[in-house]
Amino acid sequence: MHLKRIPFRRLGTIFVLALVIPAWAGAADEPAKPAKPNVVLILADDLGWGDVGWHDSEIKTPHLDKLAASGTRLEQFYVQPVCSPTRAALMTGRYPMRHGLQVGVVRPWAQYGLPLNERTLPQALKEVGYETAITGKWHLGHFQPEYLPTHRGFDHQYGHYNGALDYFTHIRDGGFDWHRDDRVNRDEGYSTHLIGREATRIVDHHDTSKPLFLYVPFNAVHAPHQVPEKYKTPYAKLKEPRRTYAGMLAAMDEAVGQIAEAIDRKGMRSNTIFIFSSDNGGPAPGQVTSNGPLRGQKGTLYEGGVRVPAFISWQGHLRPGTVANAPLHIVDLFPTLLTLVGAPLDQPLPTDGRDAWAAIAHNGPSPHDAILLNSTPDSGAIRVGDWKLLLNAPRGDQGGEVTAAKKARAPRDSVELFHITQDLFEKKNLASAYPEKVKELKARYEKFAAEAVAPKIAPMAKDFHVPKVWGESDERRTEK
Repeated sequence: MHLKRIPFRRLGTIFVLALVIPAWAGAADEPAKPAKPNVVLILADDLGWGDVGWHDSEIKTPHLDKLAASGTRLEQFYVQPVCSPTRAALMTGRYPMRHGLQVGVVRPWAQYGLPLNERTLPQALKEVGYETAITGKWHLGHFQPEYLPTHRGFDHQYGHYNGALDYFTHIRDGGFDWHRDDRVNRDEGYSTHLIGREATRIVDHHDTSKPLFLYVPFNAVHAPHQVPEKYKTPYAKLKEPRRTYAGMLAAMDEAVGQIAEAIDRKGMRSNTIFIFSSDNGGPAPGQVTSNGPLRGQKGTLYEGGVRVPAFISWQGHLRPGTVANAPLHIVDLFPTLLTLVGAPLDQPLPTDGRDAWAAIAHNGPSPHDAILLNSTPDSGAIRVGDWKLLLNAPRGDQGGEVTAAKKARAPRDSVELFHITQDLFEKKNLASAYPEKVKELKARYEKFAAEAVAPKIAPMAKDFHVPKVWGESDERRTEK
């Protein structure tokens, strides 16, 4: 076969076109989309509103302060009054009264958890290519394998299922509670250190061709109050148990710094969203925690129980040192993150959360016309604009670890109305002065309450025996 001779001048033209046409073809394509951001979501346990540096705490939190200063502080960020309900809201973008998890926590012996028909945040992120990992406290059910983290969207799991475990022995009520990929794990050490170390390991070994969702729910600073002695030394002037609590917070802050350092070391900082929150307000303020000037504590619906320190940081997308004052709720993180990463929001069970990015990034208004703070058969609260209504609001620390008989109740049929923007400390009950406003907010609240499912409860069965390993039946007990 003989090729036809091509004149040199035409050959030169063909050569030039061969170089240019690929550039033309590329220009015709849509511009390359930026890589999906990594998400590092850190949740503290029982951290008081006043116990962080940016709220003028006597306890030093330099690493959290640095991250907060690098982005936007969320100064009206609401959660649920106790642990499991907040985690359910975070994982689904739906109020826990829709899960039956609006009252108390998921007890170690509970025969239920976050309902299996709920689409979780890690599941939604996996749909668009994320690697997903949890290092820390789950607390959303472990009585059957289907309820464990690796069945709810997490590729990797490390940590514990229950609350209030011993920080050193990892035992809760006589049962061992430490796991890797939902199998018993015997790593020894202080749990805050182990959780931080595993989070940094995941970052160090992460394949950066995929985006990462790293969820780090510390059990710090929840009771029992335990910490290596060296962390208490700088706080010798504080009385116990606050001194130990301060050391626990210092150890957690150190672990947060190590995670941030790992992100930097991996070259991931420019495309990583950091989010931080507590799961509820601090218990026993004045003795253990500080909620600053806020009224109430963990287990109550006053601001000290449901308003928590929180921030979000994303280099190049959020101006450092900014503050968002719009009322937001932890249910908003689900739709906000899914929208940012391009994951679909269409699902059978609609979210209560709203995309809050405009409020966070551009100081816009709240995406809510009403925020449900909680709805139980006995009590509830709602925030509507500048107003907050509380009905039969509990006034003592319920904490999720006490019996119903010990819960401090408000007088039956009590109604409290506060103008939160003018009375942040909830000192002046305006219910009698503004009956029409009470009527308006009560109607909004009752609409939510009518949609609530019956709360799940977990009385301990008389024949219940604590397992050797929580969440591990005999046939599944495989050590790793």
